[in-house]
Amino acid sequence: MHPRQRQVNGDIALRLPASVVKAKSAPYLRRGQPARRPQIINCDDYNIVATYGAEYRGIVQYYLLAVNVRALHRLRWVMLTSMLKTLASKHRSTVTKMATKHKAKTVTPSGPRTCFEAIVERAGKQPLAARFGGIPLRRQKNATIQDRIYGRGAYPRKELVTRLLRGRCELCDHRGPVQVHHVRKLAQLNPPGPTQPAWVNIMARRRRKTLVVCEACHDHIHAGQPVVKLTA
Repeated sequence: MHPRQRQVNGDIALRLPASVVKAKSAPYLRRGQPARRPQIINCDDYNIVATYGAEYRGIVQYYLLAVNVRALHRLRWVMLTSMLKTLASKHRSTVTKMATKHKAKTVTPSGPRTCFEAIVERAGKQPLAARFGGIPLRRQKNATIQDRIYGRGAYPRKELVTRLLRGRCELCDHRGPVQVHHVRKLAQLNPPGPTQPAWVNIMARRRRKTLVVCEACHDHIHAGQPVVKLTA
């Protein structure tokens, strides 16, 4: 081996696998050739160009850190041809005419680049422009990866959980182990009044289907007996 020949064995590099280019190009191919997309053929030119542009821009910007990002030229050609065939099929025209109609120039940090645009004029407002391409396939060495640690949000407890953790009977104020008495729906509770049991009045006044009570009060409720409150 010549002593001045460059060697890359053992160097660490972030590369774009060839399988990724093949997999990303597959949705736009049919029998190995770029094909139109019937799913969006009824959309207007602006939406068609915007759809292709957004998909291409997302893929390219994800792999701009790779040293061989230029391998995406194959994907750009496939997507561009598929887009032009979709537009040509929509207007019953040719790919060449669609390319001439939508071809434009855009300014990038690496200089002017050829792109394809669809513009929608609006009265009294700035025109809407959808763009495909115009992204230099050059590696961005100054990109930084920020791994953010997202903390778990503080969600307030449910009202019933708070009442259970309080450990206090809501009928006799006894502190200790508690249970939950519940009814199927509030319509089962009659309007509060002096003839109603205390637990019915509390649940109807609070408009709650649950009542946190101690074991003794729970037994009295199911037995239909009056609840005896504790005296200080």
